[in-house]
Amino acid sequence: MSCFRLRPKRTNSEEQVRQDGLKKVAQDNGKRLGLEGDVDLQFLLKGGDLIKVRSRSWHKNRFLKLMEDCRTMSYPSQKFWKRDKSFLIDDIESVRKGRQSDGLQKYTNASEEEKCFSIIFRGHKKNLDFMATSQEEAHRWVASLEKLINNMHNLNKRQKSEHWIINCMRKSDKNNDNKMNLKEVKHFLREINIEVDDAYAADIFKKCDTSNSGTLEDLEIKQFYDLLTHREEVDVIYNNYAKTEGEMSTSDLLNFLLNEQREQATPASALKLIEKYEPDETAKQKKHMTKDGFLMYLNNEDGSIFNPAHSAVYQDMSQPLSHYFISSSHNTYLMEDQLKGPSSTEAYIKALMKSCRCVELDCWDGANGEPVIYHGHTLTSRVLFKDVIRVIKEFAFKTSEYPVILSLENHCSVEQQKVMAHHLISILGDALVTKPLGNTMPTDFPSPEELKGKFLIKGKRLNKLDAMFSNNNAIEEEVVSEEDEAADCKENGEKAKPKKSKIKLAKELSDIVIYCKSVHFGGFEHARDSQAFYEMSSLKESKAFNLAETSATAFIHHNMDKLTRIYPAGSRTDSSNYNPVPMWNVGCQIVALNFQTPSKEMHLNQGRFMPNGFCGYILKPQFQRSQSSQFSPNKLTQGPWLQQKTLHVMVISAQQLPKLNKNKNKSIVDPLVRVEVHGVPADNGSKETHYILNNGFNPSWNERFQFPIHVPELALLRFVLDDYDAASQNDYIGQYCLPLTSIQNGYRHVPLLTKRGDVISSASLFVHIMLVEQQ
Repeated sequence: MSCFRLRPKRTNSEEQVRQDGLKKVAQDNGKRLGLEGDVDLQFLLKGGDLIKVRSRSWHKNRFLKLMEDCRTMSYPSQKFWKRDKSFLIDDIESVRKGRQSDGLQKYTNASEEEKCFSIIFRGHKKNLDFMATSQEEAHRWVASLEKLINNMHNLNKRQKSEHWIINCMRKSDKNNDNKMNLKEVKHFLREINIEVDDAYAADIFKKCDTSNSGTLEDLEIKQFYDLLTHREEVDVIYNNYAKTEGEMSTSDLLNFLLNEQREQATPASALKLIEKYEPDETAKQKKHMTKDGFLMYLNNEDGSIFNPAHSAVYQDMSQPLSHYFISSSHNTYLMEDQLKGPSSTEAYIKALMKSCRCVELDCWDGANGEPVIYHGHTLTSRVLFKDVIRVIKEFAFKTSEYPVILSLENHCSVEQQKVMAHHLISILGDALVTKPLGNTMPTDFPSPEELKGKFLIKGKRLNKLDAMFSNNNAIEEEVVSEEDEAADCKENGEKAKPKKSKIKLAKELSDIVIYCKSVHFGGFEHARDSQAFYEMSSLKESKAFNLAETSATAFIHHNMDKLTRIYPAGSRTDSSNYNPVPMWNVGCQIVALNFQTPSKEMHLNQGRFMPNGFCGYILKPQFQRSQSSQFSPNKLTQGPWLQQKTLHVMVISAQQLPKLNKNKNKSIVDPLVRVEVHGVPADNGSKETHYILNNGFNPSWNERFQFPIHVPELALLRFVLDDYDAASQNDYIGQYCLPLTSIQNGYRHVPLLTKRGDVISSASLFVHIMLVEQQ
């Protein structure tokens, strides 16, 4: 085994010095997180034994602990030639107490419920399932991890940046002597995604090495940090307005807010910002803002491109359900593709935690009289219907209190339909809407406000809703045509059965379909003359796009008092998505997408539903709700929808972009920025900066773009950062999307999100935005 080089054993005194150094690092990082001396942080740093669960027979001991950087959890690999396994606290989506994962449900006993917990990760990383030695121990792990996650989350951008940079420095300090030589400085620069030539590295090193010792330490490292994080573009802006003793007075800041940020600011609101962001007490007493305070302001929500007033529910939630766009998922149970991927309750949790308000359940007969959910006639795995309903009940209202629609695609026998109805009623209880609100036959939908905390069932119904208010609730017929989507799926694959075959429907299941009765779409004229408000159609994307192109105004009017659901074509077996924007342009409410697929279309969906407290409901513009409206997105005429503006975007700089290949030391990105507008056809546009060679840490572009805007209420603005590649397709770095109606003018930071929509904690884009009336 000569290929393994053993590290010389440390002496006792060397080991003591090392341990003291690590303890000091942990103390410094704990202090930075606001957890200095915290008992829960100490518990995680000390670590403990847990049982990791992977299958019924695979239960193994693992020692889990928090590393001294206070941002990495580690546990040893059992294979001695492999590194210890680790994961970042930033990558954790949530910690769940109890048997609340597929794995723990399958591979542990109900009696061990209180000893179990799961660490759920963002994206596709597999959950970690653990079992502690006792209920108290499990509770301690969950509480301690949640505290650390919350404190990390609550750091402001500057604190996150500092925490990240200092830990990159420590990582580059190969011999752990708390000093940095020139070689370590070069390694550090590559760690933070900046490639510099040897001459520049030597120059910055020499500038900071004031003691001429050949290493940087203490104040020299601070000087190096300050030099590195210096923002020249922010200096220029600050110096233009800092007219009082070299600082910004309340009056100076007010001028900046009025002239540059175009805010309706007052002396009182300017003073409030100083009190909120100024770190220097002396300046604060003088009612001044220093450059540090100004940078703090720019890096926080008040300096963000997204209007913080829209981060809570601010829209009128008392209008009929049909007046809202509703965040909706297609084949929610799937984690991957439509043919052989796994079905999982986890997919429902992930969608609901993203405020999805309409989920789909494909129901088929299962063994032992229990219906199952899977993608029929494929190799996708199966999950019990009752398990899905339990999970939906548990997670439906954690991020939004507004109603959830359960869209049933029913392929079950009458016997198992009765079981479905039993599970829905017994598990969802009073939260399930089983009769119309009020004592008389409704003529319109209730509002999201009236339906808070409620579940609606979308599916087939045997009779009209009016029958509930007469003494004649007899069944008109026992068979109904199957769902349009089910028939379309057969058209794409199964040829054996004729299209639009009939299915028998159980009265018990029919009776709990109240406001979302599925009917076949027979055209807008037929719908206007014969369709009740609660009768809704599902349209496949090709048919919906054709209607949007040829009959846009009629489509918009149809969607004023009726719900329409759009779903992806059956040919999208890879779970890809269609563009949702044209569907929103014609007022479709339930535009169902494959939530499991990270894509541009899902980025647009996340942007559309970001405002209004990310509650999953967005009020449609007035011209998509008013019966007198003649709006068409394809042929823009005069009307309240036409508000001609010009969007000016200056892409200034970016900060701390992530390395795309972390395993390659010399892998540095060459970033470029693409600015896109998505809305009515006349507003669609895309423009791109040049790329910056070998700089992901602080690239600067200073490029200006203009976009003509005609219907701002339907427009979305998207920023995309790519890593330029001359030989192949550019690699994705990050993106951010938001409605044009939610932007703040002026100098703004733009957060960046991963492909799956999670925040990249230390990265951002700095821009100047101005949306003005067209001259």
